Amino acid sequence: MATVKKPSIPKAPNTTPNAPAVQEAARPVSVKPAPAKAEVTKPASKKAAPKKSPTAKAPAPKKAPVKKAAAKRLLSKAFAPAKAEKAVKPKKPKLVRDSFTIPKAEYLVLDELKQRAAKLTRPAKKSELLRAGIKALAALSDAAFLTALEQVPAIKTGRPASTK
Repeated sequence: MATVKKPSIPKAPNTTPNAPAVQEAARPVSVKPAPAKAEVTKPASKKAAPKKSPTAKAPAPKKAPVKKAAAKRLLSKAFAPAKAEKAVKPKKPKLVRDSFTIPKAEYLVLDELKQRAAKLTRPAKKSELLRAGIKALAALSDAAFLTALEQVPAIKTGRPASTK
């Protein structure tokens, strides 16, 4: 079986894989190339040929079709009829996660309020109830707000002691 030898691309003499290739015309006249290998060199072309690795099989795709497609999109946008601007969505508020201690009796009131909201065909979460309470407090006058605060006893902050 005869093997067909693929044509090889001549490499620039005295180059290493990590060092950039030096063209023949750019070398000083006084430096002579090493006589170890005698190769026939072609005159330097305008563009340096890219190195092909032994595992490379196909050339890289050209970028021209992408540029044409981008140009078509720009032209279509430029000549497209003016559309009404979309409604700008308001930014979502940044949420804060927090934990707090609450007496068991008041926690049970939250559950009763959840059940009450469900009976009124408006199910609510605990966080929604707390936020509604905050809005209701904010709407109170200063005198009513102070009386509401006085009705709530102060509790010790932190996690409750575990009962084992």
